[in-house]
Amino acid sequence: MNTAARVESIDTSIRRRYYERIRPLNLTPLWESLHALVPRAPQTPCVPALWRYDDIRPLLMESAELITAEEAVRRVLVLENPAIMGRSSITQSLYAGLQLIMPGEVAPSHRHVQSALRFIVDGKGAYTTVGGERTTMYPGDFIITPSWAWHDHGNEGIGGVSEPVVWLDGLDIPMVRFFDAGFAENDDSKVQHVARPEGHSLARFGHNMVPVRHDHQSATSPIFNYPYARSREALAQLQKQEAPDAWLGHKLRYINPLTGGSPMPTISTNLQLLPAGFAGKPHRATDGAVYSVVEGRGHAEIGGQHFDFQPRDTFVVPSWASLRLTASEDAVLFSFSDRPVQQAMGVLRESFDEAAEAN
Repeated sequence: MNTAARVESIDTSIRRRYYERIRPLNLTPLWESLHALVPRAPQTPCVPALWRYDDIRPLLMESAELITAEEAVRRVLVLENPAIMGRSSITQSLYAGLQLIMPGEVAPSHRHVQSALRFIVDGKGAYTTVGGERTTMYPGDFIITPSWAWHDHGNEGIGGVSEPVVWLDGLDIPMVRFFDAGFAENDDSKVQHVARPEGHSLARFGHNMVPVRHDHQSATSPIFNYPYARSREALAQLQKQEAPDAWLGHKLRYINPLTGGSPMPTISTNLQLLPAGFAGKPHRATDGAVYSVVEGRGHAEIGGQHFDFQPRDTFVVPSWASLRLTASEDAVLFSFSDRPVQQAMGVLRESFDEAAEAN
């Protein structure tokens, strides 16, 4: 009798007693978990979900009555994936939350090894200071806080007008937690000394040119604010000049101007325009993605589930879930994912054929 046949013939109770004997030695049988550890296709515990901003905003405003930005350090409502509640994660590798800063408030300076992005959702007049450079934030702006960079936020208003400002936070917290590599530090002062004029990094690196004697060594882009006005104009020009991609519409990725790669070492970011009447084909990828709706209305079919979206909504597409996007009017979507990490590991896979419809 060969080994496979002999093992098959062993009574399950004998196996169970064997497993109980080896457990005190911190041993487990691989053959009992092999198919779960090395599946034939991705099997994420995450599920598709959509968070309606109109439902969340009143709760954000209520939170301002309960705790100040300074006391909270960061006043955020975390967007937790419904299938993995309690882990402060929107996908297995990414964190997302909606942060509120009220007029006159300051979220004090600190730093951490987790890389962060801010995508401005609602309101204007707030600022963020990163590494001694301040930038005013407007809806649709994509702003980076590099790993271990000092940063603080404030809301001083513009032109004498002050209003609450909300942005979407995206961080690689679950990734850093997986590696047990998290560090954080509070600053000695609430706000940083501003050492460079606003727009300094954009002037140096934002025009397809690089200073000859630049000294930027970070893996993160030297530009930390990608203004929406410029990004939106790029999409508008693309819309005039060529037909939309059948799956993605007009989709552009933000880049690090020094490398052409992702602006952040662990998170990729994109902005896409779905023209009115667009009916996209299904596609899927292993990098689960978070979407923020900037303009317009449409529909997302995610893994067979249907979600209507409108401005300021957020939705998540889990790994390897089929995504089909449609738009009833011109719609602009910002998205981020863990694609750079998957590319570095050589495990990224995506599908743009009819097989993407199957899950």
